[in-house]
Amino acid sequence: MRTRNVKGKLFKAVLIFVGVILLLVLAVVLFLKLWPAFGGRASEEDRKNYVARAENYYDGKFYNDGDFQIVRETDRTDENIISTKGTKPERELPVKTPSYDQELLEDEVCVTWFGHSSMLLQMHGMNILMDPVFSERSSPVFFVGNKRFSHPPVSAEDLPSIDLLILSHDHYDHLDYNVIKEIDAKVKHYIVPLGVENHLERWGVEENKIQNMAWWEETSVNGLTIGCTPARHYSGRSLDDQFATLWASWVFQDEHHKVFESGDSGYGEQYKKIHDKYGDFDFVLTDCAQYDVNWPEVHMFPEEAVQAVQILGAKTAMPIHWGTFALANHGWDDSVERFVLAGENAGLQVVTPQIGETMNLNYPENYMERWWRNIS
Repeated sequence: MRTRNVKGKLFKAVLIFVGVILLLVLAVVLFLKLWPAFGGRASEEDRKNYVARAENYYDGKFYNDGDFQIVRETDRTDENIISTKGTKPERELPVKTPSYDQELLEDEVCVTWFGHSSMLLQMHGMNILMDPVFSERSSPVFFVGNKRFSHPPVSAEDLPSIDLLILSHDHYDHLDYNVIKEIDAKVKHYIVPLGVENHLERWGVEENKIQNMAWWEETSVNGLTIGCTPARHYSGRSLDDQFATLWASWVFQDEHHKVFESGDSGYGEQYKKIHDKYGDFDFVLTDCAQYDVNWPEVHMFPEEAVQAVQILGAKTAMPIHWGTFALANHGWDDSVERFVLAGENAGLQVVTPQIGETMNLNYPENYMERWWRNIS
């Protein structure tokens, strides 16, 4: 009788344990499905459209050119490390108040860097906002995830009217659900890589405001040519959607200037192909951080980023994708120090405006202060 009672209690305990596990699994599934920050998914009609427009889309996924792995295990070490600082600064980084409300001449280009890859490009008389991320964390939720080094220099409500909002891909450090919800009323038009439109539409952005693009497609807005060009990276916002949306770099060209923005990218043949199509650029904004020897194809090392600038034929370059989040195990200023060193050795003008500072491309020599060097 006693043995039967013990077996009964054990059976009940097992049932309770299994029930708890099933409830947890159900909660996770519902969270992933219902939490809006995870974004939307492509329909069957969308997928057919992607196949017709993108050579690198098949089997329901986008692919990089050639062999690509997100992580490659290696015993190699990075022998070019310069910084002895930690992955995060010991105090908040200083930020400046932007001056993007100034009236510009027709041939002037200004960039206001908000940290990481978030910036306002003012060109051809338009305000072009790129990869705006102003949330405290790079995460689908507010209580976990990579925390920014300092408060952003502006809030979404401080921004001017936005003619174009450009996104490079859908990772959380580039596509901020909260910012899109806050700023949508100010945005006239979105231009995004294929698939990213589904996130925006789920978040309430009107379909007629969004234009999606495949690699090598171009569009013209008020005489400004915008080209969607390759990058070497990947995408995903959930557990099962890696490579479901496209990632890209961007070309902006008018009668006065050609500007290139790299998005997130590893080094590759895409830069020669882009130069073959567009010729020399005046100015390049390039990913140069969050690198690691175990993911060399996902982000460029700073020296590779300088090589990319040289291939693109630019004389002036600005390092981005640093100064805001610690997404790799290198000193928080290692990327910019190495980019400046390699860039100056290559004869480039390397501009390094402070976070929040509005830089006028006509006067690059005014934005070459290495302001981070006095910060631990």
